[in-house]
Amino acid sequence: MAMNSKKELPEDRLNFEALKSHHKSKKAIASISKQQNPFDLLRILYEGAVAGAAAGVVVEAALYPIDTIKTRLQAVRGGGQIILKGLYSGLAGNLVGVLPASAIFVGVYEPAKRKLLDSLPENLSAIAHLTAGAIGGAASSIVRVPTEVIKQRMQTGQFASAPDAVRRIVAKEGFRGLYAGYGSFLLRDLPFDAIQFCIYEQMRIGYKLAAKRDLKDPENAMIGAFAGAITGAITTPLDVIKTRLMVQGSAKQYEGIMHCVNTIVREEGASTLFKGMGPRVLWIGIGGSIFFSVLERTKKLVAAKHPLD
Repeated sequence: MAMNSKKELPEDRLNFEALKSHHKSKKAIASISKQQNPFDLLRILYEGAVAGAAAGVVVEAALYPIDTIKTRLQAVRGGGQIILKGLYSGLAGNLVGVLPASAIFVGVYEPAKRKLLDSLPENLSAIAHLTAGAIGGAASSIVRVPTEVIKQRMQTGQFASAPDAVRRIVAKEGFRGLYAGYGSFLLRDLPFDAIQFCIYEQMRIGYKLAAKRDLKDPENAMIGAFAGAITGAITTPLDVIKTRLMVQGSAKQYEGIMHCVNTIVREEGASTLFKGMGPRVLWIGIGGSIFFSVLERTKKLVAAKHPLD
């Protein structure tokens, strides 16, 4: 009787073993790749922190006078006049806080963005950018809030120097005084950071698809200016509330966010919530162009010095 079973040839066996070995090696490479991911995220964090620190310091130093005018416009009550002297008041102390705050923000934003983009479908990239911006803002608020409190009180002439401001705030209001207006700061900055970075990232994606190449520094600057100006205008009322709560000190004219809003509208009119919009849009628009162009350029320089193996 004829045998139906096919005899296995030696070369068939060799081919089968080679195929198995190939699949095992692919799995091994994938496994090694996954193990390297945390180190890749640390590298992204490092690059983001360096780039963020550089961009934040450059913007703050260049545009500080405009920010001072904006703060004084928002802080003055009723028809009071603003003072145009001492527009650089508090700059040195502010830079000490801006450097780590900007480093923390971008250092957290970049790896958070990467993880979210890897986890979400491509058509939800805007959600990744919004969420990463809010996460970065929340992380950096620990440093940004005390820096902002000291800066704005010096801009309004309450203190002569940053060390003096810290000592007197803590003496009169306790350590919590350095975090005055923390809730209003988050109310302003979390949506601001989320919206600004989302607009910027989404416009860059669209521009790169249309141009079919990487963006140049002037193009990053242009997109950054647009994203900053739009976001600055939208969030002006939140900025006014934050400024009033931060500069009030121990006087405690306002008991909280809603009390501040109601008092401003009742005593000064709803238009007061938009005071300082012009300088704010100018400051953040120019600041956005400088920040994002310096950010992208610094990221490229740092990445070139520390390439992936």
